[in-house]
Amino acid sequence: MAGFRVPGPLVGGLRVVPHPAVMLILEFGAGPSTVEDDAGRRHRGSLVAGPGFGSGGGVRAWGEQVECVQVRLSPAVAGTVLGACPADLAGSPVSLDDLWGREASRIRERLGEISSWEDRFAFTDALLARRREARPPVDPAVAWAWNRIVVGRGLVRIDRLAAELGWSRKRLWSRFHSHIGMPPKAAAKLVRFDQAVHRLVAGEGAAQVAADGGYYDQSHLHRDVMAFTGTTPATVLSEPFLTVDDRAWPVTEIGQPFAPCRVRTRRDS
Repeated sequence: MAGFRVPGPLVGGLRVVPHPAVMLILEFGAGPSTVEDDAGRRHRGSLVAGPGFGSGGGVRAWGEQVECVQVRLSPAVAGTVLGACPADLAGSPVSLDDLWGREASRIRERLGEISSWEDRFAFTDALLARRREARPPVDPAVAWAWNRIVVGRGLVRIDRLAAELGWSRKRLWSRFHSHIGMPPKAAAKLVRFDQAVHRLVAGEGAAQVAADGGYYDQSHLHRDVMAFTGTTPATVLSEPFLTVDDRAWPVTEIGQPFAPCRVRTRRDS
């Protein structure tokens, strides 16, 4: 979970880097946030986007005087929390107003009334917990398969997952895709990319990252990063969007100051 403020305009926009999670943005600042997808459509305000959103590097976020709470939900629980299957969130983001109706406006007003980030996080935690408890649990077999892929850093063989579940590959593909929003092989590729790109950002060498990450060679890693981000591994190292995981965002500059207030990672979201 992350809370951040954008006091000045983002010159050129902020590139959205795909992540193996469903992204929930709760916006409440003086100025509306805007996400422009790769088809040129603009989406304003609070929104939800499925796992892998931003693939290809054509999605950018814009805004000035924006304040948001961002939550990254595991696709295995996102459908329960959001009341919408991740498969329905593939492609373009969905406005939270369309998904939750008047509740979305009430959440925006309440977050704007709360003065501290700590209390905003607590409010958001309680909101998501309440929604999760009020709905049926996720398919446990699909959740198990997703967690195996994540724990295995995307290197788990899909036929082995199917065998351990006692399913055919076709059944695993169908059930997984309908609950998670992408086929298991694509999910594993996204998880593997996420692991690799964060190691690159942390300063590890591309050759070692490729070897450890199950890539054939460094060129294979390069192609994967290009496919997901639209840019080279060397360029992606400077993407502020990547630093939302595992550590607080630093103060950086993209034309104007981009100063997140706080970041907190919740593996159980």
